[in-house]
Amino acid sequence: MGARIFIDHERVAALCRRHHIRRLALFGSVLTDDFRPDSDVDVLVDFEPGQVVGFRVFDIEDELSQILGGHRVDLVREKYLNRRLRGRVIESAETQYAEG
Repeated sequence: MGARIFIDHERVAALCRRHHIRRLALFGSVLTDDFRPDSDVDVLVDFEPGQVVGFRVFDIEDELSQILGGHRVDLVREKYLNRRLRGRVIESAETQYAEG
């Protein structure tokens, strides 16, 4: 369906390379007609093997928020997706950056 916000793909790619993100995808309301100006943006990420993210996740969310027009960002690591929702989320997600 396509994101309901402007995405500067060059800035997203730079952020991903800087933070060792292999894949970044949007999912949820940002891809639907339900998205509103006050909606948050759900972002699915997969980090390079061996990366310890820890509290950096908050910095990444803040940086992405700036790139995505100030919308609050909820960052979800693919490996921590709820098993019941995993298939649906991955199937509906739209990749914005993929390494390589």
